[in-house]
Amino acid sequence: MFVGSSLTERFSWKAVMDLAIIVIYIACMLGIGIWAKKKAQSRSDFLVAGRRLGPFLYSGTMAAVVLGGGSTIGGVGLGYEFGISGMWYVFFTGLGILVLSLVFSGKINRLGIYTVSQMLELRYGPGSTLISGLVMAVYTLMLAVTSTIAYGTIFTVLFDINEITAIIIGGAVVVAYSFLGGMWSITLTDFVQFIIKTIGIFAVLLPAVLIKAGGWIGLEKALPESAFSLNAIGTDTVITYFVIYFFGIIIGQDIWQRVFTARTDKVARWAGTSAGVYCILYGIAGAVIGMGAKALLPDLANRNMAYPAIAEMVLPVGLAGLVLAAALAAIMSTSSGALIAAATVTKEDIVEPIRRKSRAGLAPATEHDEVKRSRFYILGYGILTILIACGVKDVLAALTIAYDILVGGLLVAIIGGLLWKRGTNAGALTSMATGAGATLITMVAMGDIYANAPIYVGLSISLLTYVVVSLSTKPTDPAVVTAWNDRLRGKGKTSDATETAVPPREVDLSH
Repeated sequence: MFVGSSLTERFSWKAVMDLAIIVIYIACMLGIGIWAKKKAQSRSDFLVAGRRLGPFLYSGTMAAVVLGGGSTIGGVGLGYEFGISGMWYVFFTGLGILVLSLVFSGKINRLGIYTVSQMLELRYGPGSTLISGLVMAVYTLMLAVTSTIAYGTIFTVLFDINEITAIIIGGAVVVAYSFLGGMWSITLTDFVQFIIKTIGIFAVLLPAVLIKAGGWIGLEKALPESAFSLNAIGTDTVITYFVIYFFGIIIGQDIWQRVFTARTDKVARWAGTSAGVYCILYGIAGAVIGMGAKALLPDLANRNMAYPAIAEMVLPVGLAGLVLAAALAAIMSTSSGALIAAATVTKEDIVEPIRRKSRAGLAPATEHDEVKRSRFYILGYGILTILIACGVKDVLAALTIAYDILVGGLLVAIIGGLLWKRGTNAGALTSMATGAGATLITMVAMGDIYANAPIYVGLSISLLTYVVVSLSTKPTDPAVVTAWNDRLRGKGKTSDATETAVPPREVDLSH
């Protein structure tokens, strides 16, 4: 639609109409943020939408946070280059949501916490919060940065402005509505974005591309046989997507924070399952759209241009703007989710524990103070994200490192804590330290950030040390076990304004 053209060249009624749709979409996001501000009156409201989302809002916001620019523009691009096997990246993210929802979400929701690190401390006792919090903060920050760069690129094309200006404008929009309403505004904007993505991809772009390409038969005539192979992308790549994205989704703070918003564990389980199925279908649809783009536009120099290029080719005025708005919606939902996740982890797991120790004996912060602090954490992280996005052109390597450390360092301790009663604090701490360390050391030794071996080595060592150290140390303190089991049964929670993880001997859930 606008690719490779200047503002004056594309100043036509069609271009103006499509641009108007984008501007209206952005204005709606800001309007929702302003409206949602009145709903964010407590710590729980601001960070986890009051823990009262029903199935429709929950499934929409869960699908929206997972399906970002990589799943939309990137998924179509993978379909363009590799055919139907380009679906595996999004497929495994959807599968991760399915497993998380069916196996773990009920337990997670009943804990009544705010972060993954708080689950570790509640399960094992003190000591793990800082390490896991730092890893999770880096991971969510890099996720926010990559999303910021992605929608900055779209704004550059749409409005014919330089990249830094585009990043600042796009980043300011996301930071503004996240700052105003916290998880409430993010949830509501996510739901709108979910609707736009659903209409844009399933109801508009997919059928238009298939009709233009002559249906499935037309694709079979135009594309090589390899485009219909599920393994054309390569076995190693499929395994990498599984290990990194499937497991990363299961333990990511940005995903868990959505689970915390569910009204009940039943909502988290079944609405989350529907979101997982939706994500899998979204991945298949993106790959098929990419195949159609390959059949109709076989000579694109960059596979990531397949999405806007095919939209321009097959869609009439207005609908092309809707489809581009769908891409923006995908990226912004991931960006805002990562932003509030990074802010929450830093506040709850790194800074606030230190503040509580230094202010022991003083009156706890009021709800107003908690919300105010959370807003400024989001503002600070938002500014940091924009600055990094402006200064770094390619953060794929940093994001890969963050994902590898997240999975290699934290996966075993988190899943072990949820499934294995004999796991201990010493085992969890050793597992996190050795897993993350082994992943980094192997990566440096191999000199290849994108290799699969580092994550395999990290996971293997993390699992081994977790089991060995847990079995060779004393079982978890009975007081911690009792408090953990109470939380799993939905008991022992106090108000969100005061709850934190449980110390090992002082079973005081109000501290």
